[in-house]
Amino acid sequence: QVQLVESGGGLVQAGGSLRLSCAASGRTFSRYAMGWFRQAPGKERTFVAGISWSGGITDYADSVKGRSTISRDNAKNTVYLEVNSLKPEDTAVYFCAASPDYVSRTYARYNYWGRGTQVTVSS
Repeated sequence: QVQLVESGGGLVQAGGSLRLSCAASGRTFSRYAMGWFRQAPGKERTFVAGISWSGGITDYADSVKGRSTISRDNAKNTVYLEVNSLKPEDTAVYFCAASPDYVSRTYARYNYWGRGTQVTVSS
């Protein structure tokens, strides 16, 4: 069982940056691939970024590629997502998720989910 708690969201102006954190409980955190997803009002939850259990493999959605970084600290049971050059279209609730498999963009591959943190980007 893995419990996930996101933090770091907030209101930021376009062009700014945010660093989201996801703290995980459980001693097996390092065995899970981790992902960040986001969901805007009235839209589906979509993949943002993923990282393998070792941190050696990362993947990014085209919408954030080049301006975001996903990382993890297995000693702290925490995964991070930094997004720079924020745009109003980045406004969404951001969720972290854990998968016992490899890094995936597929929602169904992730067994555990946090409750999300709101990111609002003003123009």
